[in-house]
Amino acid sequence: MNSTPTLLNRILIGILGVKLLAVGLLLMLLATVPAVATWWHSWAGSVWRGINQAFNDTRFPGRPESWLWIVIAVALLVLIGLMVAWIAQQGKGRSNLLVVEYDPGSVDGDVRIGGGVAEQALKHALGERPDLAGATVVTYDVHGRPAVKVKLQPRQGVAPHLLAAEVAALVTALDTVLGKRTPVLIHIGAGARTRFSRAERVR
Repeated sequence: MNSTPTLLNRILIGILGVKLLAVGLLLMLLATVPAVATWWHSWAGSVWRGINQAFNDTRFPGRPESWLWIVIAVALLVLIGLMVAWIAQQGKGRSNLLVVEYDPGSVDGDVRIGGGVAEQALKHALGERPDLAGATVVTYDVHGRPAVKVKLQPRQGVAPHLLAAEVAALVTALDTVLGKRTPVLIHIGAGARTRFSRAERVR
């Protein structure tokens, strides 16, 4: 429901995972295979000499400093800017308002109800259920219209369709209180917390 770049995140995580796997494999080979260690020393030495030669060839006329440091600094600033922009896109789309209506009463004005009203009301109703291992409620802005996402983690043995119907009844009651129908997405998932948690028992 939000505008988080999920595909980009998965691509970046995949690239990072491949790099970490390659580094781990290289370290294991360096520690166990003497031929790989010999090749690494030879290759690293040639690369280091090439880097030093590049810095020597790019010195300012009459000065010992190389202009490659300026290029590296600019590249790092661009990378930092891209990282800040990527971080800013995470979780984007959250909304603080659930209802905004114009009230032509004795005093003209807008009636606004915050998204925390629905979030707290549904969390309180779902938090006391022993058949749930976890529940989160978040308000989003979808195409300029507020919507609510309810994410549930049922315990083992709980019928998803019955749980969805009961949550839908809670949402209907909330719409009656607010006086306006709000789009709601009910997401029922499973995870490690669901598999390893046990339902509470009353003796």
